[in-house]
Amino acid sequence: MTSSNVSYSAADAAARTQDAVDSRRLDEAIDALAAFGGRTDGGVARETLTPVDLQARRHLIERARALGCDVSVDACGNLFFRRAGQQADLPPVLTGSHVDTQPVGGKLDGAYGVIAGLEVIQALNDASIATRRPVEVVIWTNEEGARFGPGAMGSSAFAKPERLTGYRTSRDGTGVTFGDALDAALAQVVDVTSCPLGHPVHACVELHIEQGPVLEAANVPLGVVTGIQGVRWFSVKISGAAAHAGTTPMEVRRDAMRAAMELANRLYACADAVRAQGLRMTLGRWRVDPNSINTIAGEVEFTVDARCVDEAVLAGFEASLRDAATNLDAADGYAAQVQSLFTRGMTRFAPEMVELIERGCARAAANAGEQAPIRLTSGAFHDAMYVADLCPTAMIFVPSRAGISHNAAEYTEPRQLYLGAQALAYVVAELACR
Repeated sequence: MTSSNVSYSAADAAARTQDAVDSRRLDEAIDALAAFGGRTDGGVARETLTPVDLQARRHLIERARALGCDVSVDACGNLFFRRAGQQADLPPVLTGSHVDTQPVGGKLDGAYGVIAGLEVIQALNDASIATRRPVEVVIWTNEEGARFGPGAMGSSAFAKPERLTGYRTSRDGTGVTFGDALDAALAQVVDVTSCPLGHPVHACVELHIEQGPVLEAANVPLGVVTGIQGVRWFSVKISGAAAHAGTTPMEVRRDAMRAAMELANRLYACADAVRAQGLRMTLGRWRVDPNSINTIAGEVEFTVDARCVDEAVLAGFEASLRDAATNLDAADGYAAQVQSLFTRGMTRFAPEMVELIERGCARAAANAGEQAPIRLTSGAFHDAMYVADLCPTAMIFVPSRAGISHNAAEYTEPRQLYLGAQALAYVVAELACR
């Protein structure tokens, strides 16, 4: 901050900061970051802690410093860009997201939230706003989980630092551990101050593209996110007997693929029965052994991803899954095992945060002559899910054309990106000036 910064009421500061957001500057900053890992098809390939990801991080460090921010990094590689507040000892207002992508993703997923956070700091500077609390923009490490599993490592370890020890042993497809990649990344930022994992945070707001079709279908430019669906992941393994495809009669086969398909059909039927209650089920990764054209499958393993806002619906689906597997297990010659991989209950964002975001979105939309924001639930994981365990947290969504994300075709109209950044500026400024 400069000596010319002025203290305003929280409401005045929020309005002034929102009005100081610059659309062209925002677009140029998004494009500049997209150059790191940019592809000719418009997509971005920037997996976590790869050389191009580290170059992107360095680019953002220098940009944050140019805005007058102090930069720090924690033991999981999460980067924090802090604009000082009048009372330095107060916990900061946190915003930001991640900049890592899927093997091929778009230029907005995660990156938009980081760039918009830095635009908020620029807008605070331009509006000469002196905030009571510090404002921090964070870049979370490995949100996507594309190179190292699980995803959202950085925010998860920030919420529970003891998780980092286990994460360090995760390996990518070439055998490199997350710990080794992390240590190499930290060695490249020796000019950055270290900070503890899980330092106190006053409140957090994350701006993100929707990655779904709801806002576009409603012709609404801004969404107020009330929470994130609960999720349960499972691995289902079915064992039969491998045998020759040409010599084994159909009536004596123990075909693990046939049994797996029968079980899959039962699961789809269960999901369809409660579709109106919001259940979303996906049978994702499949492994067939021996995976030969002329051998009957001896073992099949597949994953189940079940999500819903209603925990009772998820519990009922899990019971149906386990019951169906047990019945298959009792069939002649088959064995079925169900393993729980991950469970997370629904994240419900703090009502006072949701209301504040709604005010910020409504003002931005009204000033632009757009429809008022709507409330919705996120079907995807976000770092805000873990930060919500620590402090009042909520999210803002902007539309995704055709609901596409994790794809080079990912796109949001520039005017919608601008309105999202304006809404974010309003919320961050009001929180920081209270």
